[in-house]
Amino acid sequence: METAEPVTGDYPTAPRLPLITAAEARDAVGYLRLLETRDLTPRGQAAGKLAADLARRIPAE
Repeated sequence: METAEPVTGDYPTAPRLPLITAAEARDAVGYLRLLETRDLTPRGQAAGKLAADLARRIPAE
């Protein structure tokens, strides 16, 4: 039985951005829903679907 090579790698040196807060996510969902009502193209429909998906993932207050 052969042994695999050890996994090596580097960690990024650039600072990582923090995750968005629940309040920021709720704001984003609101903007996406507004876009859905203003844009009647498939792009607006996609914004509405994304808003619905994100809204299900945001924890309740």
